[in-house]
Amino acid sequence: MNENILIVDDDKEIVDAIEFYLKPEGFNVLKAYDGIDAIETLIDNNVDLVIMDVMMPNLDGLKATLKIRENNNIPIILLSSKNQDIDKILGLNMGADDYITKPFNPLELIARVKSQLRRFINLNSNSSNKNINDSNVLKSGGLSLNKDTKVVSLDGEVIKVTPIEYKILEFLLLNKGIVFSSTEIYENAWDDIAYNCEKTVAVHVRRIREKIEINPKEPKYLKVVWGIGYKIEDIK
Repeated sequence: MNENILIVDDDKEIVDAIEFYLKPEGFNVLKAYDGIDAIETLIDNNVDLVIMDVMMPNLDGLKATLKIRENNNIPIILLSSKNQDIDKILGLNMGADDYITKPFNPLELIARVKSQLRRFINLNSNSSNKNINDSNVLKSGGLSLNKDTKVVSLDGEVIKVTPIEYKILEFLLLNKGIVFSSTEIYENAWDDIAYNCEKTVAVHVRRIREKIEINPKEPKYLKVVWGIGYKIEDIK
């Protein structure tokens, strides 16, 4: 396995505890104790996934997530003792891919780490030996997703998306014009059983709209069908 996991928490005992569970799974562990330390570690090291506490001194986990997202699409799992929906939504809006509340089951954390890495590594694997062909390019109007290069573009301009955003777009573009519920989208993109997933999916849809729509309030591509779900319009 040998993926590099960055653990960021101002509580050294929590960092050490997470490391204790990660290492037997074959992961390499890097440690940081605030957001500034985390960003510096990312600059100096190849990191495949970040596990980061929200409440930290100097630079908290939310602001650090925003900073990381300026240049990096690696999976970010936020940890927090705050368990209200508004806190989770805020974290996801800031750019996190997952949100786990404390205290957490270490086995669940490991499972979520592996799930995020499967998607991230698959989306960013070297595709130079593949034969790129038009059948692997999904389009709706000016929106394009290349399944070989894992690149999303709008009118020829590359759009930076996270692994989850890519999976949602790929699923909907493969089924243009078909409306899918939040549950169907969640189970496809997260590869997990959906449970109270409506707000989580809505947050990611909102983030995608902000990236691909000229006016997110009047979307051209990614539309909601109230009371049913979401779809990508089939635009020729």
